[in-house]
Amino acid sequence: MTERGVPERAMGWFDERTGAARVVRTAFRKVFPDHWSFLLGEIALFCFVILLATGTFMTFFYVPSGAPVTYDGPYPPLQGAEVSAAFDSVMHLSFEVQAGLLMRQIHHWTALTFVAVVVLHLMRVFFTGAFRRPRELNWIVGFGLLVLALAEGFTGYSLPDDLLSGTGARILYSVLLSVPFIGPWLASLLFGGEFPTDAIIPRLFVLHVLFLPGLVIGAITVHLVLLVLHKHTQHRGPLAREDNVVGRYFWPGQVFLSSGLFFLTAAVLAVIGGLFQINPIWLYGPFEASVVASPAQPDWYVGWLDGALRIFPPFEPVILGITIPSVFVPGIVLPGILFTIVALWPFAEARLSKDRAEHHLLDDPWDHPVRLATGLAILTVFGVLTLAGGNDVLAFYFGTDVHTLTVVFRWLSLILPVVVWLVAWRFALARRGAGEGTAPGPDDPETEGRRPGSAVRRNAAGGFEEVES
Repeated sequence: MTERGVPERAMGWFDERTGAARVVRTAFRKVFPDHWSFLLGEIALFCFVILLATGTFMTFFYVPSGAPVTYDGPYPPLQGAEVSAAFDSVMHLSFEVQAGLLMRQIHHWTALTFVAVVVLHLMRVFFTGAFRRPRELNWIVGFGLLVLALAEGFTGYSLPDDLLSGTGARILYSVLLSVPFIGPWLASLLFGGEFPTDAIIPRLFVLHVLFLPGLVIGAITVHLVLLVLHKHTQHRGPLAREDNVVGRYFWPGQVFLSSGLFFLTAAVLAVIGGLFQINPIWLYGPFEASVVASPAQPDWYVGWLDGALRIFPPFEPVILGITIPSVFVPGIVLPGILFTIVALWPFAEARLSKDRAEHHLLDDPWDHPVRLATGLAILTVFGVLTLAGGNDVLAFYFGTDVHTLTVVFRWLSLILPVVVWLVAWRFALARRGAGEGTAPGPDDPETEGRRPGSAVRRNAAGGFEEVES
């Protein structure tokens, strides 16, 4: 027997005291489903890593201060203008730091992509029923990640202290102020006084680079731990059962696939950041409290909130002697209702359907007509409100007035979701009925006793027969 070398002895010593070899061996043998939709979660994770890397680079040059300074950089139209230290530092990063503008744009495009992929991932989980027992808690964690991503995006969007981001901060201040009884205290807590204040930039900076990323990292960790404990869900197929996972092992197949996907994601975002301009703050100019940017559209993921504020009628009821501002319903109540429905859907569906069983096989979207119709109706609400957030731009391009478009969007926000719900529900019923003659799933009586590694197909007589897969 040959004597073990120093690395082998060191690894043996470490394994004897930690049992790491068993854990690593189990992790390497974990099976990942072989379907493209399961890669959405990984892409979201890769985007977050890129955000951390580019954000770290920018913190070396960003100054989180609202103190006034005189701009003397290389951009001629603003030379000699009084700007905040935050705005001045972002201008310095964009025009004087090597690769600074590239890093800014990669960071911004990645943030947009990150939220989009998280939304797509949640849509995949929702429409396939991957949130059912025992994964209800992981659904809550994933939904919480979406809320944190929205908060991260908004706080980062506000840090340059340009005219566009200042308009967004003004809207947030007004929404917080509209909350009955506690609104002024909430607004003062975040903004440090009556808008505008010099305290808002440092507070948003702490939230953006420290508090919210920490919560995101913690939520991702919990999400992955629960994923390992519950194992992956999978689409129905000849070999898929409730007690197995069909796909590739973590090592080496999934590792190489994920590594390639990470570099591909980084490369695509780098190309987009290098070729497509985004958030040119020098064109907007520094924030001035007496000026509002127009047209002023926020990033897409909060455009729906801006749209709701734009089209909601000036209705201000008086309750217990308290006047409820008109922005309270579209700014607080509507998002609260929609987000609560989405977050608590797994529990509501289980209660209404009386389904308490564990599920590891996924549904087709049309297998659950009410779920499909409700999900599409909610997406329709967000889509209409997002378009309404650009009513001034649409009015310009279509040659109409903003008031007309506002009325149109009011009616669309009420009628179109109902129409979409009914159409989707009828489609799902028809599609499910048309699929009643297809081959049975792995839990159907026709497949009981089938040999492992075999498949089921329809024969000429209309029955089912077992064949080698």
